[in-house]
Amino acid sequence: MPQARTAVLLHGWEGNSDSCYALSLGALLFGRGYDVLRFNLRDHGRTQPLNRGLFHSCRLADVTGALRAIAQRCGERPLYLAGFSLGGNFLLRACAEPALPASVAGVVAISPVLDPEHTLRALEQGWPAYHAYFVRRWSRSLRYKQRCWPDSYDFSELLRTRSLRIMTDVLVRDCTEFADTASYLDGYAITGGRLQTLSVPARVLAAEDDPIIPAVDLARLAPTPLLRVTRTGYGGHCGFLDRLMAPGFADRFALEQFAGF
Repeated sequence: MPQARTAVLLHGWEGNSDSCYALSLGALLFGRGYDVLRFNLRDHGRTQPLNRGLFHSCRLADVTGALRAIAQRCGERPLYLAGFSLGGNFLLRACAEPALPASVAGVVAISPVLDPEHTLRALEQGWPAYHAYFVRRWSRSLRYKQRCWPDSYDFSELLRTRSLRIMTDVLVRDCTEFADTASYLDGYAITGGRLQTLSVPARVLAAEDDPIIPAVDLARLAPTPLLRVTRTGYGGHCGFLDRLMAPGFADRFALEQFAGF
């Protein structure tokens, strides 16, 4: 028998629908009576063969289009959205778009990317393991994309560097219509007035000790009664672990917010 509510979960950059945080929240929500749909961003979760076009973080139409398709299949059942890191950023932007499906009840964003330039700088200047992790994961994804579409892509120059900034510079130059990296990064920032047009309740969970999302940028989000921010002293980036072998604080937070919607 179909359940009355559907939760839609979106992973972070270079994660996928089977990332541990998505599975953990999905299991909790399913146990509490939600249908759960986890979907992959373009070029994530080994989806590179499905689209010739390359993923980048300004492809908001991918997510808004997916939400419309999901809403059409679910009919009048309300949709509850939750995203992690870049996935949270995508969903917040989608909820500020005029074409948001009327069935969306609200959105929860866990450690969302706020100002991409500041996140890139934090990765460059912070703990080297984070920077190396994303270089490794992104390089692997691009190699696979090139194998899938050899007539469309040659990432030789991009893959020779071990710098996220230089990789981004080459991506923007060769694979997008943006004039420069600064314009591209600003294109998916949610600070300033970007969320002023939110049409549904939005909740953000962020940690003061997040190593790649500076908490100071939370003050730069547009003031709107639909947006509420919860800040914790600890939690890292999409961590918020306070118990073993059980739903974490972020999972319980999302469940509580969904009930409030």
